[in-house]
Amino acid sequence: MNDLKKKVYVFLFNGFSDWEISYLTPELNRSDKFELIYFTADGNTVTSIGGLQVKPAASLDKLKFEDIDFVILPGGTAWEKGEIVGIDMLLRNVFDRGKIIAAICGATTYLAQLGLLNNLKHTSNDLNYLKAIAPDYSGSDNYQSLLAVSDENIITASGIAPVDFAREVFKKVELKPDDEIEKWFQLFKNGIWIG
Repeated sequence: MNDLKKKVYVFLFNGFSDWEISYLTPELNRSDKFELIYFTADGNTVTSIGGLQVKPAASLDKLKFEDIDFVILPGGTAWEKGEIVGIDMLLRNVFDRGKIIAAICGATTYLAQLGLLNNLKHTSNDLNYLKAIAPDYSGSDNYQSLLAVSDENIITASGIAPVDFAREVFKKVELKPDDEIEKWFQLFKNGIWIG
């Protein structure tokens, strides 16, 4: 049964913003459609900005790119400081194969640096923020001043929008019917229970 599940790889690093994926990962993990695999660059335990210690299931060098259906990139200041290195080839491979990449907050700057946002609608924390962190970025015309945006195989979100980010991912992967996704969104975003 495991082989039938889509493999979702969640990249973690020291200082990752744990709340930015905290609405997203439980729902994917509970589904029988997906297998979540947490990985780090070196396979060592990392600590989130909130002090959560996570021992990953894999390291970057052990991944088989062809097995990856989907990559999730949480934010964190490490992206802005240029501390994340070595995942360019992975992300380019996933992107070129048309598989999904979902990035929130600072992780959007990394996609911008790689040129993956230049021709797709996208968002981030702010357009000027994106341009400052990723000087080679040339996708300003496709920037959307929205909390979360999905275009082709890329999902991007502002760091203040983990619930909107999760909703875009759920829609893209067809986690549930649209009306159920909307009920979930209204509950967690607005505190409204739709029975």
